[in-house]
Amino acid sequence: MSAEKEAAEAAVVVAAAEAGAGEDASSQPPDAKAASDAQPPKASEEAAAASPPQLRCLMLTGFGGYDKVGDRVMVFIRSGMWQEEVTVPSTNTYLMPEAMTFEEAAALLVNYITAYMVLFDFGNLQPGQSVLVHMAAGGVGMAALQLCRTVENVTVFGTASASKHEVLRENGVTYPIDYHTTDYADEIKKISPKGVDIVMDPLGGSDTAKGYNLLKPMGKVIIYGMANMLTGTKRNLMALARTWWNQFSVTALQLLPANRAVCGFYLASLNDEGELVSGVVARLLALYNQGHIKPHIDSVWPFEKVADAMRQLQEKKNVGKVILVPGPEKEN
Repeated sequence: MSAEKEAAEAAVVVAAAEAGAGEDASSQPPDAKAASDAQPPKASEEAAAASPPQLRCLMLTGFGGYDKVGDRVMVFIRSGMWQEEVTVPSTNTYLMPEAMTFEEAAALLVNYITAYMVLFDFGNLQPGQSVLVHMAAGGVGMAALQLCRTVENVTVFGTASASKHEVLRENGVTYPIDYHTTDYADEIKKISPKGVDIVMDPLGGSDTAKGYNLLKPMGKVIIYGMANMLTGTKRNLMALARTWWNQFSVTALQLLPANRAVCGFYLASLNDEGELVSGVVARLLALYNQGHIKPHIDSVWPFEKVADAMRQLQEKKNVGKVILVPGPEKEN
């Protein structure tokens, strides 16, 4: 996934309005179905008289979904979030749990939906299995680590710079690997000669082939990005051409005897699959309310410092999600 895309996905939209904005949204129940069906209660007279919170963004929605004045909601939308005011379909909004901050809401949907569907819908992660998580210190990577901990006895290999290994161990990585100094495929083979069950691949190019060759029988490599196409702060046509030339290709006749699977995941293409996405969000909110997941925020930047936020990503300094918000700068 490109740094530009991740930063764009970082922006949050929450509903706040002039009257009744002091309403508190009810917390989601731990049951997944209840989480998806829950509706916010009516504001009490005291809440209606309370002063409204600071306006973060204004959301204008249609009928249906969570569109009451004052509701705190998250938004799943393909693009257009680098604004102070946006209009989105109410069907793309999800009520925030009472304890969730706006920054956590910004970090939750894209990262955790991606990690969840890659690990469970495509990967079918089971107890006792092993997972290779590339870019483990990024937004999707940190989400994947937390989700892996919801399944018993999962072995996690995570690639990241050496300076981030301590944080990765604290968040469930069994074997952190510095891809700058070590060939991760060789390192994994030393520890697990048969390889791994699931490879989460946001890199593309030659790394997809390496991931495929690391799979155990019945293993799966799930490609959800092409980060290898981007290097540094400027467009590099050689990097684009090299990644395209080294792109992995496999035939059905090769897959059959190998007993392996190659999958592709692109969340933006599911923007109109409301029922499918809503089911995943309900399960994620249940996990959040139960304390199993909590978005890891690296830093929060105001819109006027978007260049600094992008640099944080491009220089790979972040651990977790980089967030863009309207309003004054917060201390990171």
